[in-house]
Amino acid sequence: MRTAVVILNWNTEGFLERFLPGLLDSVRKVEGAEVVVADNASTDGSLKVLQEKFPQVKTLRFESNLGFTGGYNRAFEELCGSADTPENCFPKDAPEYFLLINSDIEVPQDWLQPLVDWMDSHKDCGACAPKLHSWQERTQFEYAGAAGGYIDRFGYPFCRGRIMSRLEEDKGQYDTPEDVFWATGACLMVRSEVYRKLGGLDARFFAHMEEIDLCWRMQLEGWKVTVVPQSVVYHVGGGTLPATSPFKLYLNFRNNLLMLRNNLAKTYALEAFRKGTDIEKAAEKGLRRAQAKIFVRQCLDALSAAVYLMTGKWSCFKSVIQAHMDFHRMSTRPEKEAAVNYLKEYGGSSQVKGIYRKWIILQSMQKGSGIFGSIRREDFKN
Repeated sequence: MRTAVVILNWNTEGFLERFLPGLLDSVRKVEGAEVVVADNASTDGSLKVLQEKFPQVKTLRFESNLGFTGGYNRAFEELCGSADTPENCFPKDAPEYFLLINSDIEVPQDWLQPLVDWMDSHKDCGACAPKLHSWQERTQFEYAGAAGGYIDRFGYPFCRGRIMSRLEEDKGQYDTPEDVFWATGACLMVRSEVYRKLGGLDARFFAHMEEIDLCWRMQLEGWKVTVVPQSVVYHVGGGTLPATSPFKLYLNFRNNLLMLRNNLAKTYALEAFRKGTDIEKAAEKGLRRAQAKIFVRQCLDALSAAVYLMTGKWSCFKSVIQAHMDFHRMSTRPEKEAAVNYLKEYGGSSQVKGIYRKWIILQSMQKGSGIFGSIRREDFKN
């Protein structure tokens, strides 16, 4: 197996019945590709469906719900070996490419080969993804990733084709392969050696924003993240957690802060170093700037919590407060020594692209539906 196409399933038997046949048929056309279903202790009829209707599909069964992060990390270890596994003990058919794909995605026949071809011909690419369209509105981009993502100056993510809740119609405006800040975890091809070296997804996240964190860490170590528009898939969305879920809101607020804590100090240190600041001072500057920016972000989150409270959305208010409490409990502040060591190893080869210099929420409020046309390349840090 050269390419492992892995569905992480949790109680989505309906999606498996609907979309797995088409996925299997399309993957057969790509040499060395195979579909694997990793089941996160489903309690519905998922396992029965797999056993009775898709007995040919390799199935990994987990004893508990490990979340998106833990489930995919566990699947990767079983298929490819972990970072602690001696190289000569990796599975004999360990795949070169590890592809994460949601169970609620419909694929056309020719979606996979362009991704494999891109990775084969671009050895500096750590991850790539297709364009993500809405399954319900076929010509419209889908919320979870659209045509590749960025983050703004305060860490709010947005996409080419999706800004806040606004979705753009695909008229071919993003039909050139593009390096982006992050690509959707709904359908993401990762080079296995990179996934292994980075330790996979951050298991603390459980679900949501874990792919943004992974792509950020890739860039910090010199890898590119690319959207390959010759591949398009169709995403239902909200298959596991609906958009109105207070738990989903909690995960988004908490994980956004964890992501900033993971990566912001190194990013600012790298920025200072690339401008000619010596390593020690660059590390100090990066740590101070990151601490200040995370504080500002927490203040913005507090404003969101206040709005939820004033509008009677008590469960949403509690989700934001709990997210901040757990962020402080779960995170540790980066140390100067770690930043110095990072700059010594990667300072000459890394460049983080795709951070928007402005505040996307304010821009969206000001520009309305014209926000898509107002995003300019010169407004990004490079």
